[in-house]
Amino acid sequence: MSISLNNIPSKLPNVKTTIFTTVGNLARKHNAIDLSQGFPNFDADKKLMDLVAKAMNEGHNQYAAMQGYYGLRETISQKIEKGHGKKYHPEKEITVTVGATQAIYTAITAFVHPGDEVIVLKPAYDCYEPAIKINGGIPVPLQLDADGYQVDWDAFKNKITSKTRMVVINTPHNPSGRIFSRDDMLQLQEILRPTNIILISDEVYEHIVFDGKEHQSASRFDDLASRSFVCASFGKTFHVTGWKIGYCAAPAELMHEFRQVHQFAVFCVDHPVQRALAEYLKDEGHYLELNAFYQKKRDFFLEGLKDSKFRFTPSQGTYFQLLDYTAITDEADEELAERLILEHKLASIPISSFSVDNRDDKVLRFCFAKNQETLERATAILRALS
Repeated sequence: MSISLNNIPSKLPNVKTTIFTTVGNLARKHNAIDLSQGFPNFDADKKLMDLVAKAMNEGHNQYAAMQGYYGLRETISQKIEKGHGKKYHPEKEITVTVGATQAIYTAITAFVHPGDEVIVLKPAYDCYEPAIKINGGIPVPLQLDADGYQVDWDAFKNKITSKTRMVVINTPHNPSGRIFSRDDMLQLQEILRPTNIILISDEVYEHIVFDGKEHQSASRFDDLASRSFVCASFGKTFHVTGWKIGYCAAPAELMHEFRQVHQFAVFCVDHPVQRALAEYLKDEGHYLELNAFYQKKRDFFLEGLKDSKFRFTPSQGTYFQLLDYTAITDEADEELAERLILEHKLASIPISSFSVDNRDDKVLRFCFAKNQETLERATAILRALS
């Protein structure tokens, strides 16, 4: 007898296939240049890959500690302290995770109970809300204005109720490319100060910030740090998204509850990669030089579009660029994204997928973490379109 699901309600009845899967499948089917998903099409540093091989050859192929290899946690602690002035105890306050997505999901699972509200700034990366819903929480969206995607902090404050358990922020912000300023973080801190609200600060693009601006980590602000899970990604930083490795930093009391979930979800993370990263991170240039590396790519991409009809504000951070196409067509963003793939062999992401009620701002998101040849081909297509 086969099992029937008719009487078993879905925990995520309204969740559809992600836009990344939909666009990615269409791009592969039509052999399109893929500037949709956020992954590089160039190799990682051979030094890093050699360090992984070295760790495997030295026998580090069994389980790592549940919290992560101590040498890596110690290095992460030193890195955060030097960059942001905040000391996290490597034994009690840092956990190595299967990418930032697992860190975010684990933090939500550890603290969100049925009926709890979680404020999410929209447009938002699509992993936040399903994690909230599957734990019985209620996402409370705050839609950012398309003109700069700034946070209206008065509107944010009005979203807080007695049921608000958590807030999720993302800086540098995907998909807009905007970074939170120091003033933004201070306003957030003052609003949350009298509350018991937990903050998830998704900082996966922490080392991809442009034009001399500075990443304002939640760990820099004492009250925010006291209530925050700071989530980061080595995959994004070192061009190895397929390795799915990141970390989470939080005060010991919060981290204790986080690990209660983490140990039964994944237990531990790839051991030889952790050993390699512990060694690789000792050279600060491997991540501090990333801003300049990606700014060159952003500038090259935008230079290729200077004579087009696309409108844009240069991305402040991440490796994504939004392009406004209102001077070209009045098509819905999903329609244009599909036509770009079918007719012009170029894939992008329609931003309506990330917004409240699929609000269509007439912008597409393009990933410029690609080699120069790919960006040249892509900008030629976009110039021809306009």
